[in-house]
Formats: sequence, structure tokens, C-alpha cells
Amino acid sequence: MDYPHLAEHKLSSEDILKGNFLHARRDVVSLPDGSHATREYIIHPGAVMIVAQLGDGRLVLERQYRYPVQDVMIEFPAGKLDPGESSLACAQRELLEETGYTARQWARAGMLHPVISYSTEFIDIWFARELSLGERKLDAGEFLDVFTASPAELLEWCGNGQITDAKTLTGALWLQNVQSGAWALDWQTPAL
Repeated sequence: MDYPHLAEHKLSSEDILKGNFLHARRDVVSLPDGSHATREYIIHPGAVMIVAQLGDGRLVLERQYRYPVQDVMIEFPAGKLDPGESSLACAQRELLEETGYTARQWARAGMLHPVISYSTEFIDIWFARELSLGERKLDAGEFLDVFTASPAELLEWCGNGQITDAKTLTGALWLQNVQSGAWALDWQTPAL
């Protein structure tokens, strides 16, 4: 840790909720000044997001109803890591399950932490290209529309507030910088 003088140290910990998806904990921590505080947070296994681009430059996006915000959101394809699953395998699985697309080339762009104040969640950002369309394999209870948009449309929706999803906004930032040449990707062709 680069800044140990800012670290908090766990003194005790208890489960608040252990459900099918969410695992909430409450810890008592020692602060840098020696006082104590309570930290409540969600334990999350991690996830991936895929910026999938067709040969004509259009992006593969989804519309999905998100119950906590009671609205249909525009998002890049994404999903939670299964136990023992690699990040790339998860990205490949989620892209196929949600959109029906497979990709020949992949590049890991980076990672984001969407809610650092109350969750351990991280999202690995993947880019995918040389796409082929097959059949979607949605999970039970999963309903979403798949559509395409140009990068310009995506950026317009980010700018005018139609897109508010943190991972998709971060994906748009990555896309903009990759397309401008400011940020580079290391493309790979994984074995099938």
C-alpha cells in the first residue's frame, strides 16, 4: 500500500445478509487516528463488461430493466464472474449468452470499481472485435433487447444523460481514447 497512513484496520466483522446474490458485512475498523468506525459493505465476486464492435464500427449494446432504479437502462453487455472462472472466459460467455455474438479477437482494457464506498465489486473491461452472430442463451429470468449504435450515438447518449450506468460511461471513455489513439489495446486471439 502506497499510503499506509490512510489505512483502516478491521477489528471485528459480522454478516448482515447472505442471500442468493448479495453478501453484506458490517466491520468495526480502527481509523488512522485510533478512533473506531463502522463500515457496511457488499462482497461481490467481480464482473466483466464487453465493448463489442462490429466490422462497420457499430457497437453492440443492450436495453435492460434494472429493478433497483426502476428503469430500462442502456448498457454494454456485462456479467458476474462464476466461481473459478477467468475474466476472459466470463467475457466470452456473457457476450454469447446475452447477445449471441462470439468474437475472434479480445483485448483487456482495464478495470473499474463502480461503487468503492460500499462494495468490493470490480469490473474488468474487455474489447471484442471480429464478431460472428449466433444464438443467444439468456439466463432464466433474464430479459433484454440487443441493438447496435454508432460510437457517436453512444457518446451523445452519455452526454445528454440517456446513459447513466457507470460501467457503460467508463466503457465510452475507454472507447473514445482507444479510437483517438491516446490509449492502446493489446489484442489477442484466444484458442477456441
